[in-house]
Amino acid sequence: MAKLVRSLFFLTLLVTSSFSTPTPQPCSTHHFPDHKSFAACNDLPVLNSTIYWNYFPSNGTVDLAFRATLVGDSGWVAWAINPSSKGMVGSQAFVSFQRRDGTMAVYTSPIKSYGTRLEKGNLTFPVYALSAVHENKDITIFATLGLPNNVTTVNQLWQQGPLHGDTPGMHKMSGPYLKSYGTLDFLSGKVEATGAHHSMVSMKIVHAVLNTVSWGVLLPVGVIVARNFKMYPAWFPVHLTCVISGVTFAVFGFVTGSILGSESTGIQYKGHKSIGWTLLFLSIVQGMVGFYLRPEKGDKDRWLWDLFHRALGYTLLILGQVNIFKGFDILEPPKPWKYAYIGVLALLLLFGAGLACYTCFTQWNKKRTEASKTQLEQSGEGIV
Repeated sequence: MAKLVRSLFFLTLLVTSSFSTPTPQPCSTHHFPDHKSFAACNDLPVLNSTIYWNYFPSNGTVDLAFRATLVGDSGWVAWAINPSSKGMVGSQAFVSFQRRDGTMAVYTSPIKSYGTRLEKGNLTFPVYALSAVHENKDITIFATLGLPNNVTTVNQLWQQGPLHGDTPGMHKMSGPYLKSYGTLDFLSGKVEATGAHHSMVSMKIVHAVLNTVSWGVLLPVGVIVARNFKMYPAWFPVHLTCVISGVTFAVFGFVTGSILGSESTGIQYKGHKSIGWTLLFLSIVQGMVGFYLRPEKGDKDRWLWDLFHRALGYTLLILGQVNIFKGFDILEPPKPWKYAYIGVLALLLLFGAGLACYTCFTQWNKKRTEASKTQLEQSGEGIV
């Protein structure tokens, strides 16, 4: 009986171990060249980056290593401390990349504006040693620095981006590239990420949904109804409902976009923002023209109003689509969402084009029938 119990216990351990999930190796297992070692480390939450350090409280200095895995085959990496704020401007950066000739560039760069090209310059705190190595797709920056004001908790930022020749280019302005900052306590080892807050992410989603439903669905449907269903008495109320609800969604979308802009100081999507302002202005013009300047039917100038109203409407639709896809590039949602919208847009275009062809054919056939009828009537009068 005891032998059977031991066998069952051993079998249970074997089955349990076969289904157990291997734990990822901690950052402390990485082996540095020249047998360098660090007492503390922390895997940073985004951009495949890790920070290692030795803190010396007696003189307020830190030996550190920042290691990042490049997304592409080449690029630059940077780690920085911002002594004055949690933002990008004012940060004191260590930058490194591999030049085209294979040698390593490593230097310090004070960030003075959002348009920086990571130019070389002295930092506001002392740097005693600086070097870098490139292994496979990993770049590691080694530095020894004196902590600003001898504080142990600092605002840290880390980043990576493309190279244009041997010159660092602008990093991406979406996704993890906007979440790569937080605080680091060299004494306790505590790392806190203070990137994009959940509320900001939720507002971005609301902003995207409002504008996609408005410019991508409601307003195109309103145009299709006005273009192809005038033979039915209910066309105008349906058209008006689509337009009013679409513009209402667009206004709320504009408001959420303005809030996002005010909460993201220094992060500017100029093209997306400019088109948004243009859409708002042209929508106001279209509403004023549609409600207050529309001539009565039969007025000799009605055709000019029709031409302007339609041209402005189609312009709004085109600009709306352009801004929707700019928004997709900024928000970077899962690809199925983008593909789903492209599918909806394709169906609307096919439906609208099909109805337009049918309407044109119907009008042409009606005119031909009326012309034939008139010709027959005139021929009959001539015979009599």
